[in-house]
Amino acid sequence: MSTPPRHDTAATPARIGDIDVLRGFALLGILLVNAQMMAGPYTGTGGGPDASAVDRGAAWVVTALVATKFYLLFSFLFGYSFTLQQRSAERAAAAFAPRHLRRSAVLFLLGLAHAVLLYPGDILMTYASLGLMLFAFRTGLPRTVLRVAAGLLGAVAVLLLAYGLLVISTTEPVRPEDLAAVASDSVAGYRGGPGSVVMENVRLLPHALAGNLLFAADLLAAFLTGLAAGRWRALADLGRHRARMKRIIRRGLPIGLAGGVFMAVCSNGPLDNRWFYVGRAAGILTAPALTAAYACGLLLLVRTRAGRRIGDALAPAGRMSLTNYLTQSLVLALVFTGYGLGLYDRVGTAVVLAGCLVLYAAQLALSALLLRHTRYGPVEFLLRGATRGGLPRTHGATADDSRRAEDASAVL
Repeated sequence: MSTPPRHDTAATPARIGDIDVLRGFALLGILLVNAQMMAGPYTGTGGGPDASAVDRGAAWVVTALVATKFYLLFSFLFGYSFTLQQRSAERAAAAFAPRHLRRSAVLFLLGLAHAVLLYPGDILMTYASLGLMLFAFRTGLPRTVLRVAAGLLGAVAVLLLAYGLLVISTTEPVRPEDLAAVASDSVAGYRGGPGSVVMENVRLLPHALAGNLLFAADLLAAFLTGLAAGRWRALADLGRHRARMKRIIRRGLPIGLAGGVFMAVCSNGPLDNRWFYVGRAAGILTAPALTAAYACGLLLLVRTRAGRRIGDALAPAGRMSLTNYLTQSLVLALVFTGYGLGLYDRVGTAVVLAGCLVLYAAQLALSALLLRHTRYGPVEFLLRGATRGGLPRTHGATADDSRRAEDASAVL
């Protein structure tokens, strides 16, 4: 029988296995969304005007059930892990601010390299920047922090709704031929050689950063929610929260699914492209409910006899989530750009998503294999070393294993 996830106790802090399980699960959602962005200009909407019903349906389902849900889960875990890193610094009698600044700086540089070389839609630079804002809330009361998070969600939803209604009332739908003209530059750039790929990434980077800035309040709200949950040690002993988790599922699923379906209707049809921001406003308000339902459902599942195998499969990938996130982009770039096969805008959405499942399964297997021989993933090893001012050991037990374990090393 599999060993259940370990949790920290007052006497001996231990790595919280549920965080790794949730990160491993979130990697799949991030992959399904990012792959559509990297595969072609139309993949996220099911393809161009001549796309098949299967491709359109596949993109519609991903928008309804996946888009905007899993980056919230990563962001929540980022905020939760912030509290673990705080406690780790306190136990080591080390100043937390320099550690956090070094971690944020390295994370930003990794994100910049990721955006320029592989995928301009990188989120790491945004995480690093918002992480500095998270530091300002490190001593805030959890309930106060949650009120700020709720205010941020409400504010960004109202702004998106107002802008979306303005777009609907003052503009005409964008014609397919106009979209094709805009997309043609990207198609040529990503099908060119490596230099062409980099230049196209650089060209698109300001647009991607503007999009991240638009949803920065949403990300920060998730960070703050994770911070509050970490203060309460909500993931340390989930056995006492089973009834509450079941209520979250019962209430969150209908709200989140309704919002996801409406967002898909606005983004992928039958409503026209002018409804995009109205749909995103609905998504901002309802996605947290579906994300919470997903997370609670998974955490309850892995506590069953059959579900423990799922948890055991997800946890290693979650322990090295940053390595896996960057590896996903590398593989997708090799498949879809001039770095490798150059299949940009040549593969249907359904095939892209099927390929994602194959890649994800490979990552689960390789992560488990790697972590049998080492304590960290390659990128986590470097990031932890930069954070602590010295590279950690990778093999064998150390006297301070229990102190190090609670500090969840993956940052996503």
